Formats: sequence, structure tokens, C-alpha cells
Amino acid sequence: MAYLEKFHAKTLKGLEALLADELKSLGAERTEIVNRGVTFYGGRALLYRVNLASRLSLRVLLPVLRFEASDNDALYRRVKRYDWSLHMDNRMTFAIDPVVHSPFFKNSHYVSHKVKDAIADRFREQTHLRPSINKDRPDLLINVHISGRWVTISLDSSGGSLHKRGYRTGQFEAPLNEVLAAGMILATGWRGDTPFLDPMCGSGTLAIEAALIAAGIPPGIFKKHYGFENWKDFDRDLFEHVAQKLPTEKEIKVPIIARDVDPEAVALTKRQIQQIDLAHLVTVEEQDFAVSSGMDEGATIIMNPPYGERMKPEDIESLYSMIGTTLKHKFPGSDSWILSSSKRALGRIGLKPANKLVLYNGSLECSYVHYKTFKGNWKDYKTGEKQG
Repeated sequence: MAYLEKFHAKTLKGLEALLADELKSLGAERTEIVNRGVTFYGGRALLYRVNLASRLSLRVLLPVLRFEASDNDALYRRVKRYDWSLHMDNRMTFAIDPVVHSPFFKNSHYVSHKVKDAIADRFREQTHLRPSINKDRPDLLINVHISGRWVTISLDSSGGSLHKRGYRTGQFEAPLNEVLAAGMILATGWRGDTPFLDPMCGSGTLAIEAALIAAGIPPGIFKKHYGFENWKDFDRDLFEHVAQKLPTEKEIKVPIIARDVDPEAVALTKRQIQQIDLAHLVTVEEQDFAVSSGMDEGATIIMNPPYGERMKPEDIESLYSMIGTTLKHKFPGSDSWILSSSKRALGRIGLKPANKLVLYNGSLECSYVHYKTFKGNWKDYKTGEKQG
């Protein structure tokens, strides 16, 4: 039986269950959902595959050390005792990424400093040379997670957040995190079998992620470098084998449309789609949703309208009222999903929610609300459902 290593994939709060399902589909074993992440087991091929193919992982960590400590001296001693030459040498650069939730360690910067000193001092005592720190592009990124007394030290195999797919050439106002956009799409059950529309596309993230999902294109193929490529035990032949076995682009038989009323947003979306050669998959149009042309029944509509931070309350209420009216009258028979942190604004939609999830856009707790539109009135629609 092959040796299985323990890995940890970090994600956004609310996407943990979806990530667990995705990891299983990629070959992970013994998945366990935790807050903002999933622990899973597998070999190095799986580690490489998850980095390349996961749409919902922010980082994939390899834990190498776990212990209890209740003060900085104990933290320093335990880190220094570990044989860091297994993973790096004194010519490599490194950086510390601390995540601290503990009454014993209240300053994450000081935690980072103590761990850095422990690693550097061990190398200096054994080789008379200290490896250097490089915060921007380290050869080895080391994650330090402290919860209470428990300290977990991990190697960051991703070498930077996986939400940075590599296709963003600019941003329009507050762009969606790519992992959040993919999670929003996957949460609806959409996999490219019905027409897709984002009528307020901004920088086009939802439409781009939809195209990648529908065509089965692994998002990691745009990333130029991974952290594990600097590891001493990196197997390039295995990595290339895993990359070659990834699915090839499949045909999309439904339209994927990105629209926005702002010409700058439309231009930016077009540039980003062209940069990654997806122009044949995504149609970009300048159009006001209030006067938008409808789509065939069965369309999936996902949008991330303004929440109110940059608009007057009366303008926000008017916008959301318009969204509800447009969905009802121009998109009957569609499944619409709206992400917003404003419950008051969502109340102006005027449609009965079919489902509601809680997702986080940065630090903002948002409602992700599902509306099913239909022809006629609600009573007739429910009667038809029962008869069907």
C-alpha cells in the first residue's frame, strides 16, 4: 500500500463542503472538514493535481511539525529542534506566514519573528550560514498556525494563494475573489448544461470561472510557478505526468454571457478573456440589465450587484427592485442567484427565495439567495410542480 501523506487545503468560509467533494473527485482519501479548510490524505501526485485542478482551494499545505507551546521560548525551542535541512538549505530564501488564534500568542508578527530566528539559528549553528528572508518571492513559504496551545508548522505547496489564477490584468471596483466566484457557481449545481448569464459582470470573474468549469479547464494551468517546485524532494517527472493527465478542453454547447452597463467593465472583461484564449467560450456585451434582452427558459443567472458601500440607500433599493422586476418579467423559467451583504436590499427583490446560503466576500458575511422565476403566479407554478 502506498504511503499517504496528510495535507490541508484552505478555502473561504462557507465553501468547505464543496471543497471536500472536489478533493474526493481529484482522488483524495479520508477527507475531514474543518473551519475554512479540508484535511485530506494522498501521495505527491495528488498534491500536484490539487494545486493544478482545484477551483476552491486557496492554499494546499503539507504539515511537517505539530506540538504544544504556551510561550515564545517554547515555540522557538521546538521549531529549532526540527531538522529543517529536510526541506531547505542555507542558500534558499524563506518566509513565514502566521495565522494565530491564541491567548498565549497575541502578536502574529512576533510569532513570525521567533520562528524565523529558530530556523535561521539552526542553520547558522550547523553550517555557519543563515538562509535569507524573502517576503515577496521566497523559495520556501512556511505556514505557522497556532490555535490555543497547539502549533502546526506546514510547508505551503502552492507558494501563494491559488485564487490568483494568473488571468487578471486589472480590476473594476471590487472584483470577486476567483475562488469565491467558482464556489458561487458550483454551489448552484451548474456545470455547463444550461445558458449562463452574469448581467453585472464587473471584471468578468464569474463568466471566466463559468467557462473554465464548463470546458473542464484546470484553473492552475495559468499559474507560472508553485511552491513545491522549490522543495528538495520535488519530482518534476511526476509533476509533468500529472499535468499531462489533466482533462483537455471540452466543447461547450450553451452560451456563457457577461454583460455590464459600464463600457470600462466590458472592455476589461474582454481583455482578460482574450488573454487566456476564452473568447470563443464567453460573449461579452455592453447592456443595462433594466433593458436587457432575455434568454431561453432554464438559464442560470448569477450576479454580484453592489451591496451599498458605494451607493446611497435609496439608489441601492431602487437597483434591487429593478433586478427583481427584470428577473420576473424578462427571465421567466430561470434560476437566479444573487450575492449580497445587504438584507435590506435583498428584501427589495420582491421574489420568494427558493434557497439561501451564507458565503463570505472578504470579511463581509453575505447571503447567497436563489430565486426561481416562472410564468404566471406563484399558486399556478406550485400547482404545476406538484402535477409534474
